[in-house]
Amino acid sequence: MEASLLTILFIAVVAIVALSILFTFVPIMLWVSAVASGVYVGLTTLIGMRLRRIVPSRIINPLIKARKAGLKVAIEQLETHYLAGGNVNRVVDALIAAQRADIDLMFERAAAIDLAGRDVLQAVQMSVNPKVIETPQVSAVAKDGIEVKVKARVTVRANIDRLVGGAGEETIIARVGEGIVTTNGSANTHKEVLENPDLISNTVLEKGLDAGTAFEILSIDIADVDVGKNIGAELQTDQAEADKNIAQAKAEERRAMAVAKEQEMRARVEEMRAKVVEAEAMVPQAMAEALRAGKLGVMDYYNMQNVMADTDMRKSISKNDEEDD
Repeated sequence: MEASLLTILFIAVVAIVALSILFTFVPIMLWVSAVASGVYVGLTTLIGMRLRRIVPSRIINPLIKARKAGLKVAIEQLETHYLAGGNVNRVVDALIAAQRADIDLMFERAAAIDLAGRDVLQAVQMSVNPKVIETPQVSAVAKDGIEVKVKARVTVRANIDRLVGGAGEETIIARVGEGIVTTNGSANTHKEVLENPDLISNTVLEKGLDAGTAFEILSIDIADVDVGKNIGAELQTDQAEADKNIAQAKAEERRAMAVAKEQEMRARVEEMRAKVVEAEAMVPQAMAEALRAGKLGVMDYYNMQNVMADTDMRKSISKNDEEDD
């Protein structure tokens, strides 16, 4: 009796363990939910998902949602997208939103957009409800030198066909900023831009700035236009200051050269004076030599001294007359 009871208990424990493993490995409740929703999924398919390291709920729940919405999506497509690293639930939501908005969007296209790193659901929503992109304040200078600061709002709609490989919002903002700078720069005066802000909108729209982007520009509205600094006057002032500094530098260079030349001439004068003093020092020696050689007499020497004295007297008299005058 005890042996049969132990056998029954052992069989019950084994059965419980087996059922626990079965319910853990095979999502029975998920299978029941699928069948109750009218989506037939075989247990072998669920087991295969476990073997392929796929979370069954991330495939079955979006599949139920898609079938209920009337979408013809195969379970193999969902599994392939999941294994590729995509977000299956977001793709299915995007397909349902596109169907409700009467947008032609195939599963392959939605999966490609999702794998490209873009939010496909947000793209579909933006196709239905356009988005407004506000540009930062763009500064440009008209031909009269006055700075004009412009802020624009760009209304865009997502282009489903160009989401893969198309540029993003940064490109739109950069191109609009370029159009603003071009328009302001070509205006003769800043008053033209202030009087007709639509010049900027028309110029930007004519350039086809949405080419190669993931968006379609619907409109460009100028939100704010402000007058900034007088850049032309500031540039002229800076140029005049630079010219003045250059002129001062050249004048200083000429002054330095003149001072150097003056010092050089003074040095040469001192050099010539030294030579004169040296020559004068040789005169007595030459006279003594002439006296010894008999080439100069004593009377000649006295006459020369008288002439020198007379010359010194004349110089002294003329100097006194100049001081009196």
